[in-house]
Amino acid sequence: MISAALFREMIAALGDQAVDDIAWSENLKPPTDAEDFASEAIFVICNSGMKNTIAVKIFAKVMTAIQGDLSAFDVFRHPGKAKAIDLIWRTRADLLAGYLSATDKIEFCASLPWIGGITKFHLAKNFGADVAKPDVHLQRLADREGISPQALCERLAAETGYRAATVDVVLWRACANGVLNSRTGEFSGGVTAPEQRELGL
Repeated sequence: MISAALFREMIAALGDQAVDDIAWSENLKPPTDAEDFASEAIFVICNSGMKNTIAVKIFAKVMTAIQGDLSAFDVFRHPGKAKAIDLIWRTRADLLAGYLSATDKIEFCASLPWIGGITKFHLAKNFGADVAKPDVHLQRLADREGISPQALCERLAAETGYRAATVDVVLWRACANGVLNSRTGEFSGGVTAPEQRELGL
């Protein structure tokens, strides 16, 4: 079980990256303009199924292309994703209006092209919803406790004072950076095995 003490150890092990992630997540707000809405959706599309470091580079190229009245396909040769990106960019004003008026924001996100059952949580979270994205790392960690990723993040949020979405970001970052092994639950932030037991791992 991941305790609040272990969670704080993860933050310490991640250092400045955790500070930046927490500041970003704690201050997320709903989109205020159509370009902001579209760029977040496009980032999630670029990010799905790819390493974040690669996705960031693709996203930058795609945004330069579409802001210059080109197709995403001119710089990103994934036909399905490029088509979805072009459609979202072209209809961004209508999509923003639809999102703002939607009762169920998460399901509205799921209605966008190339946004699926997991990425809808990623996008909703980037739009300020206090939700966890049940990606592979979060799902493994939650499965180890026999609960859902949302329940895991809500428990730690209640214990630490952060938003559930922020807990999600920190746990994901810890797993992505090798500080926490989502398969085994092993914390490798420079803490010995006895200390891990004391921290509640």
